Amino acid sequence: MISNALSTLLARPRWQITLGIVVIAQVLSAVGFSIIFPFLPLYVAELGTNTSLSIEFWAGMVFSAQGFTMMLAAPIWGALADRYGRKLMVERATFGAAILLFLMGYVNSAEELVLLRALQGLVTGTVSAANALIAAEAPRERTGFAMGAIQVGLWGGIALGPLIGGILSDAYGFRAPFILTSILLAFAGILVMVGVRENFQPDEQEKAKRTGIIAAWRHILGAAGVKPVYIIRFMTGLTRTIIVPIAPLFIASLVVESDSQGTYTGLMVGASSAAASFSAVYLGRLGDRIGHRKILLGSAIFALITYIPQAFVSDAWQLIALQAATGLAMGGMIAAPSAMIAGYTQRGEEGAAYGLDNSIVAASRAVAPLISATIATWFGLRVTFLTAALLFAVITFITWRWLPQTLQLETSSS
Repeated sequence: MISNALSTLLARPRWQITLGIVVIAQVLSAVGFSIIFPFLPLYVAELGTNTSLSIEFWAGMVFSAQGFTMMLAAPIWGALADRYGRKLMVERATFGAAILLFLMGYVNSAEELVLLRALQGLVTGTVSAANALIAAEAPRERTGFAMGAIQVGLWGGIALGPLIGGILSDAYGFRAPFILTSILLAFAGILVMVGVRENFQPDEQEKAKRTGIIAAWRHILGAAGVKPVYIIRFMTGLTRTIIVPIAPLFIASLVVESDSQGTYTGLMVGASSAAASFSAVYLGRLGDRIGHRKILLGSAIFALITYIPQAFVSDAWQLIALQAATGLAMGGMIAAPSAMIAGYTQRGEEGAAYGLDNSIVAASRAVAPLISATIATWFGLRVTFLTAALLFAVITFITWRWLPQTLQLETSSS
């Protein structure tokens, strides 16, 4: 039975085998990275600081440092992927993360942890590396399905990781999850290294036209539709991250039992992530048939409709249900732009295109907590949800007004 299943698997097109391996690696990576999120501020408090700066400052820096450095490094790694291969970049990201996360379990101060988190941003970037690899290997007409499958792995891992991390940290302390994360990432890297065979052949003519990284970025940004998609990706990143810092506080205002607030927060994150995981692959496949612009437009409108009521909930379960509904929309809002980037750009530019994309998303993750804290301080926690709804309204307008009607799919000559 096993031999028959293996024979059936190996008989599939090479790009589908690569996609399956990358999705599994993405699940392992997402679980690993998200394991540490529930207790990271508590770990900072346990480590303490050798400076006069507050623990709250270092707790914020732990989250922001990785986003800022990834914003700077991701476009460079992406451009290098187009020159030396995308599989190599996936291996670099996963093995580099495995080493750094292992070291994080043995730091002695908050400053050391922040330094390693900053290095993590410089070295890693598994999502953009995986996107570039699959965009280069998959047929253009199946890009939406492929990107949706990657999002299934990503969101599925994010849904599982915090639960595993919370259980491990309660049972074995804060350092144990870092070791498990390192093991998962190393296994993901080995899986890609052994199982993926990349058909990488750099286009010498295109290489001669664009000799520098800056020139490659300029060429990508000059393609029709690319700039609006990147703007949408930035704003979508804001909507995903803007409520994260205030979610525990908002749930605390809804839940009477203080010992169950963490559970409700985990359920909210898990419900949203699981819903996005389920919808991403379906909406990605549907986008291949009817157009990813329609999927993005419908998803943005649905997210707008489901986000407005979240500002007026009176019960934690209402918030969880609405977050799950929003998660269904987020599956399309992430898979569709990812497929659009492949459609608007040329073969051979996948690394640079998704490197820029990762940089833009990292920038949104870096600034979203600052925006969230400012809004919550001046106007209250509930207004943060209305701000996210406003962002979805702007995304809807940009999609309707600025995005080309159809993807610029490659011609046979390209």
